[in-house]
This record gives sequence, C-alpha cells and structure tokens, in this order.
Amino acid sequence: MTHRDKSLADDFPEHVRLYAGRIAESSASALSGLYDLTAPRLVRYATTITRNQHDAEDAVQTTLVKVAGRPRLLCRADQPWSYLLRMVRNESLAILRRRDRWSLVSNLGDLLTRTSVDEVDQEDRHRAVWGALRTLPTEQSEVVVLKIWEEMTFHEIAEILELSPSTAASRYRYAMEKLSRKLQIALDVEVLCE
Repeated sequence: MTHRDKSLADDFPEHVRLYAGRIAESSASALSGLYDLTAPRLVRYATTITRNQHDAEDAVQTTLVKVAGRPRLLCRADQPWSYLLRMVRNESLAILRRRDRWSLVSNLGDLLTRTSVDEVDQEDRHRAVWGALRTLPTEQSEVVVLKIWEEMTFHEIAEILELSPSTAASRYRYAMEKLSRKLQIALDVEVLCE
C-alpha cells in the first residue's frame, strides 16, 4: 500500500463526507468523484450480499442515483460513509427479494485486483479465500468484508447492519472459524496434489 493509498484509507469516511457536501451543492463532478472513490468498495460489499457482481453493480448504481436525486440526505448524515453502505445494503437486499432464483453466483475473483503472471500463486490464494467466503451465510460474509476490507469496528458494522456489536462480533468469529477450516482443507488438498 502506497503512502497515498494509506492516507486515503485513513481518511476515507472524510473523503465521502467531502463529496457528499459537493453533491449537495449540485456539482455533477462531485457525484462522479464520489463514484470513483467508493464504487469498488461498494460493489465488493454488495457482492457479499447479492452473491452476484452484476446485481451488486446494480445496487450501487441505484444507490448513487438516489444520492443524486436527494443529495442532502447523504450530506446531512452523521457518518456519510456508513449511511452510504447502509443504502447499498438495502438496495442489495431489495434486489435479492426481486430475484427469482438464488442459484446465480458470479465469480468474486474479478473483484480482486488483477495480478500479473508472476503472481499466480497469490491469485490462487485470493480465489480460495473468495471461494470460501462465498460458502458462508450472507450474514457472516458481509461482516467479514466490512471488518477486514473496510477496516470497520464492530460498533460501526452493527450500525450499518442494524444489530448489536456483540452479534456482529460473534458473526465475525463464527465466519473466521469456518474460513479457517475451509482454507486449511484447501491447503491440505493442494499439498497432496503436488
């Protein structure tokens, strides 16, 4: 992670707040900037709920259209980033309710950064992690994504998911136990195949 990336990660919620204020001032470029800033993270999060990248992208797009239509809602939120995550979650859940079949599962691998040929082992590990994550119940996988990739506290996660911090923590603990077992089994199989 570069210094710029680290700085952005540290101040990410503040960057969201800044764009929310600019959008409220009717700045189309601010909406574009908010999209550029948040879309990869929002799509990653929505994918853990919808289990389908296209549905996740639709949830993010719908959310940002709503933000464009009523920018003051995001601007006035105490924590715009958490509010935006909650909006994406609600849109993702609405898509699930409308979707006829749950059997469609997209490849979560294309959410990860594309890697070069020299990093094939790392890509295989990423796919193994995403594959194991996909087998978890949505309630657990969304906590893992928010905790690990979004670096949120259990209190922040609880606010977004509208549950208690202890429930968020227990879902995370159960998920990590399951992931650990699944990844250990995959590693054992990999060693046997060599």
